[in-house]
Amino acid sequence: MSTTRRRNTLAALLTATALAVSLGACSSSGSGSSAATTAAAVPSTAAGSTAPGGAASGRAMDDQPFGSACAAVPQDGAGSFAGMAKDPVATAASNNPLLSTLVTAVKQAGLVDTLNSAQNITVFAPTNDAFAKIPKATLDAVLADKDKLTKILTYHVVPQRLTPTALTGAHKTLETDNLTVTGNSPDFTVNSTAKVLCGNVQTANATVYIVDTVLMPAS
Repeated sequence: MSTTRRRNTLAALLTATALAVSLGACSSSGSGSSAATTAAAVPSTAAGSTAPGGAASGRAMDDQPFGSACAAVPQDGAGSFAGMAKDPVATAASNNPLLSTLVTAVKQAGLVDTLNSAQNITVFAPTNDAFAKIPKATLDAVLADKDKLTKILTYHVVPQRLTPTALTGAHKTLETDNLTVTGNSPDFTVNSTAKVLCGNVQTANATVYIVDTVLMPAS
C-alpha cells in the first residue's frame, strides 16, 4: 500500500472515531436532560405522607378524641384523656365529670367489676344531661330495678373496640340487641337519636363514645 493511501485510510479511521465519540456524548447528555426533566415533573412526596383520605389520614383520625364535648374533659389528672387511658373503663368514667350519673347507675347494677375486667370493648356513655332527659320518677324506678338497669346499661356496650372508621353500621351489644350508628366523623348518631359528643376516648380496656341520650333496647 502506498504512503498516500495509508495516510488517507488513517485519516478516515480517525474521523469515524471522532464522530462516534461525539454521538455518544450527545446521547448521554440527552438522556440526563430527559431524566432531569422527568424528575422535575413528578412532585416529590415527603416520607410517611399520604393523600387525604388515605391510610395515614384514617390512622390519624383513629388516634385522637373528637367532638365538641371533648373540651369539657380535664386537661390533666385522672380525668384527662391521658389519665383515663391508664384506667379500666368504669374507673376511668368515675374520674370524668360528664359521667357521674352513669357511674352511679353502673355501681347500682353491680357492673363495675364486669366492665373493668372486660377486654377490648366499646362503651357508649350517656352524659349527666342525657340521664336528666328522663323524668326523675322513671329514672328512680329504673335505678331501683337491677334487672332492667343491667339490660339498659349492657345495651350501651359492644364487645369489641370500634375505631371511628369502623363505627358506622349495626353492632351487636352485650345485651344482645343491635344498635346502629350512622354518619361520618365527627358527626355520628346512634339509633337515630343519640349524638356522639366526644368520641374515640381511650381507656385501658375500652374505647368510649360519650353520647347525649340514653339508649334503650328494643325488647
